[in-house]
Amino acid sequence: MNNLKKNRYKDQAFKALGVLFTFFGILILAILIYNILRVGFTRINWDFLTGLPSRKPEQAGIYTAIIGTLDLMLLTIIFAIPIGVGAGIYLEEYSKKSRLSSLLEINISNLAGVPSIIYGLLGLGIFVRYFNFGGSILSGSLTLSLLILPIIIVATREAIKAVPPSLKEASFALGASKWQTIRSVVLPSSFGGITTGIILSLSRAIGETAPLIVVGAMAYVPFVPHSLFDTFSVLPMQIFNWTTRPQQGFAVAASAAIIILLLITFVMNGIAVYFRNKWQKKLQ
Repeated sequence: MNNLKKNRYKDQAFKALGVLFTFFGILILAILIYNILRVGFTRINWDFLTGLPSRKPEQAGIYTAIIGTLDLMLLTIIFAIPIGVGAGIYLEEYSKKSRLSSLLEINISNLAGVPSIIYGLLGLGIFVRYFNFGGSILSGSLTLSLLILPIIIVATREAIKAVPPSLKEASFALGASKWQTIRSVVLPSSFGGITTGIILSLSRAIGETAPLIVVGAMAYVPFVPHSLFDTFSVLPMQIFNWTTRPQQGFAVAASAAIIILLLITFVMNGIAVYFRNKWQKKLQ
């Protein structure tokens, strides 16, 4: 009886500590966001969104960084989604259970937690030097594709696992083949979960700076990239560049760019939450 009381008190103490740490974390985050909004909101205007980078803080804009970010995300989507979703379908539906497949699954799960700088070094060795793509937007997008591939694969597998087996059995009972069942039953039922995983992985990629610095993203690009082999800049890189400048005006511009980046990230996460809730209601 005494042991039960001790365990109960321990559980309550851990819960109280968890609530306390969560409160302080939210408080610090709220203070940080408030300061960013207070400093950077006055800088956001049409000229800032459509202006080119400048050595003068009052004239500096983020147009090239926004276009570079959108181009990078578009190419990353093209490269990563078909391979990631296809690999997830194969591992979950076609791969036979063996030591090799188990080892492969463990490695894929571990790759999802590898620091992004490692992917940057991998992209530097393969895409920049071996394939001689240089510090281009193609190298950056391929590197980010490697970064988010494990996340997409794991999310796809988990979404497929959540599909009720009775739906598959009903499809097989009607004479459908395995691929017909996957195409007409499994994928539509798991679409919300797969989409959520994809959007969350892109939300991570859009804020990455370290791998892009390694593969050669530029801090100052006064032009919009017109081809896959042009140099590029992205919002995180532009923010990093401005925060290293001594002028106070660049700190204000960096705060404004952070607001734009946070807004893009929040919108993407909101879309992911919407698809997840819609998918859960569909399965109930």
